[in-house]
Amino acid sequence: MRDAYIVQSVRIPGCKNKKGLYKETRPEDLLTFILKSCVDKAGIDPAEIDDVMCGCAFPEGEQGLNVARVAAQMAGFPDEVSGATVNRFCASGIEAIALSALRVQAGWSDITVGAGLESMTYVPMGGHSPRPHPEFSAEKPEAYISMGVTAENVATRYGITRQECDEFAVRSVNKAVVAQEKGYFTEIVPMPAHKFVEQADGTFKKEIFMVEKDDGVRPGTTVEGISRLNSPFKAGGVSTAANSSQTTDGAAATLIASKDACERLGLKPIAKLVTYAVAGCKSDEMGVGPKYAIPKALKNAGMTLDDIDVIELNEAFATQSLHCIKELGLDESKINLNGGAIALGHPLGCTGAKLTATLIANLQRTGGKYGIVSMCIGGGMGACAIFERVEGF
Repeated sequence: MRDAYIVQSVRIPGCKNKKGLYKETRPEDLLTFILKSCVDKAGIDPAEIDDVMCGCAFPEGEQGLNVARVAAQMAGFPDEVSGATVNRFCASGIEAIALSALRVQAGWSDITVGAGLESMTYVPMGGHSPRPHPEFSAEKPEAYISMGVTAENVATRYGITRQECDEFAVRSVNKAVVAQEKGYFTEIVPMPAHKFVEQADGTFKKEIFMVEKDDGVRPGTTVEGISRLNSPFKAGGVSTAANSSQTTDGAAATLIASKDACERLGLKPIAKLVTYAVAGCKSDEMGVGPKYAIPKALKNAGMTLDDIDVIELNEAFATQSLHCIKELGLDESKINLNGGAIALGHPLGCTGAKLTATLIANLQRTGGKYGIVSMCIGGGMGACAIFERVEGF
């Protein structure tokens, strides 16, 4: 198969759902902006793109109706550029990138875009009208289980303590604070958001303002401060709002091209997808997914953890992150260099695309060669993609 080269990988800042800076900005506008920004930064004519795939965990409401195609049209891409919306829950964004890369590798396309989108402000966790199958939900209720309950199950079954979780959360926040101060988030493109301002005559005017950084980072977070919070998932439990991922709005996009397309258009590749793997696990402990997906991807690539320089491990919950780190023997100094989802947010279907952009930026900054993007997935799965930083051919 051909190599699939990444030419550009960018994201908008992540913002807290309902109370954050995107609370009046529709999801289509988030995705439209980052698609256009990705293509503009790559310096290509959008007519060169064959297909746009966008991951979205809850593709309904404002982010329904095949939002990938809608946003591509809103971005001014020609009618000939097709689009599809992809759903693998929390891994939807990385799934979209993997499928887009696979089209290039198979020779079906020369240039594609893999993206991710989630507005948890406009479409809540679980969607607007969840309707579990009545007989199956009685037979296997864990298929529809709350993610927070699975986090508590992991803590109970694998001996993860509240103290460990709070300490892990504080480390995540502190890394994010430093990264913002030092300007490490070079993958971010400032986003023009909307707000509606009431006028003297009682009407409302739509105004634009710029969002330049993730708005959920909480400087000054301490173990002592967050230890007072209770778990909303289990009496006496260990998972709290402070050591779990923030519910967030976000969008990200990655432009992928074949070697022939890069040479023809004068594009400089910055990375390439080495391999991608998914793995299933028990639904009621879905957070352990990465401990199965990461070894599977490494085996596919003929690599070991010693080959990996940087890891973006989605922090859905501190409990599951800590278990996977311990179980796999991961080096925490390589993990989430700029902080993780506890500090920065987890915009569900966007997260895999968002972490890809962050990973590539960190590989470039540190000079690392290989990196991993991995996450657990609602319903009981894990995903892992391995990327290689490149500088030309």
